[in-house]
Amino acid sequence: MQFEMTAQEEALFKTIAQAAQKLGFPTYVIGGYVRDRLLGRSSKGKDLDLVCVGSGIELAKAIAKCLKPQPKVVTYARFGTAALHHKDWEIELVGARKESYRPESRKPIVEDGTLEDDQNRRDFTINALAISLNEADFGQLLDPFGGLADLEAKCIRTPLAPETTFSDDPLRMMRAIRFASQLGFEIEEKTFAAIQSERERIHIISQERISSELNKIMLSTKPSLGLSLLFKSGLLELIFPELYAMHGVDEKEGVRHKDNFWHTLKVVDNMAEKSDDLWMRWSALLHDIAKPLTKRYFKGQGWSFHGHEAVGGKLVPKIFKRFKLPLDQKMKKVQKIVSMHQRPILLTQDRENITDSAIRRLLFEAGDDLEDLLLMCEADSTTANPKKLARYADNLIFLRQRLQEVEEKDHLRQWQPPISGEEIMETFQIKPSKQVGQLKNAIREAILDGLIANEYEAARNFMLEQAAAMDLFPKK
Repeated sequence: MQFEMTAQEEALFKTIAQAAQKLGFPTYVIGGYVRDRLLGRSSKGKDLDLVCVGSGIELAKAIAKCLKPQPKVVTYARFGTAALHHKDWEIELVGARKESYRPESRKPIVEDGTLEDDQNRRDFTINALAISLNEADFGQLLDPFGGLADLEAKCIRTPLAPETTFSDDPLRMMRAIRFASQLGFEIEEKTFAAIQSERERIHIISQERISSELNKIMLSTKPSLGLSLLFKSGLLELIFPELYAMHGVDEKEGVRHKDNFWHTLKVVDNMAEKSDDLWMRWSALLHDIAKPLTKRYFKGQGWSFHGHEAVGGKLVPKIFKRFKLPLDQKMKKVQKIVSMHQRPILLTQDRENITDSAIRRLLFEAGDDLEDLLLMCEADSTTANPKKLARYADNLIFLRQRLQEVEEKDHLRQWQPPISGEEIMETFQIKPSKQVGQLKNAIREAILDGLIANEYEAARNFMLEQAAAMDLFPKK
């Protein structure tokens, strides 16, 4: 089968072909680029993987000399790979190779090989498709494992026996699930059974590689497809026991609670419809993560998960650290949303009695993350009852109106108390101390409670009154 090229592709591919021919290296475009072009998938960039029967580094340098402007070649001698950037193309080159893992090792044994060897080591049939850039069959689609038929059938299948493929590189188990999630494909029955039987092998894979695949699943159009496959395969229990522990429903005295795992997956999907932001999706994934730890049954009252949001907030840094995720503002944002996700909902349970003070505190504590917090609340509604759904949505609309009213009046979204600790120390000629903190807190609370206006003079007068009661005035 001949691969239909665009004019841009043909020009670049012929340049590559000429450089490869001079070196005598048979060369092929392989993998994701071929798959996505055949699927008609568009991507932000153009990542091109080339495999040659020879030195990928030597070929990269030869190709660079043929391009204008001449790109810089980045080489990775240890792995025999090279990369270069040309216009909007990111090109990676590697020599054809055999690759396998020892039972206890995370690092592969790599040997030179043929194109057939290289295709054999590919993870799935849809990623083993190759386009020849050689003079004799330029543009020919090479499909040794029926990858084209699997594309049409929307099937994820391994080129070799799946047990061999997954044992050699256990990360491929997660990649199978990731591709199923990204593409909306199904994993072939024998392939999925092999994931289940080989799942313990995931322990030899580094956390960084596991987290990278998990993040790609999270960024799928419908993340629950991949997350549910992780659960059904047994991998989730091994890589994310806290999330796995949310599964199941307990019953006492005929009273049951909802399955928090499947509820969470629905919330993540809801968030995915609203936001492409990875960390908002992580907020959705972790919002109820502490429910298994806080689950209690009270006779005559039913099930309670009291304080799960606070406990969940404390778990976020631990989970991020274990998954090697950034421990910066991204983590702090997720932590804040998890810790506060119940606040807006609880406020609306008694709409008529929401005080300005409660609104001020929500504005102050949510700060710049207020809109994301409200987005989390919207995603958290998974009821199938139309009346409950409408009431929940109406309550959030009402809360937004109240927040806007108080914000316009008090300007608390990015608020800092008008009196600083430095001014307190200078005014009363005192050093940093517990009393300074007490005064700052008293001023802040007075403003949030509406006892004084959010302005400098009112705050300073209040400070002097409080300081007099605390006997902080300098002695004369």
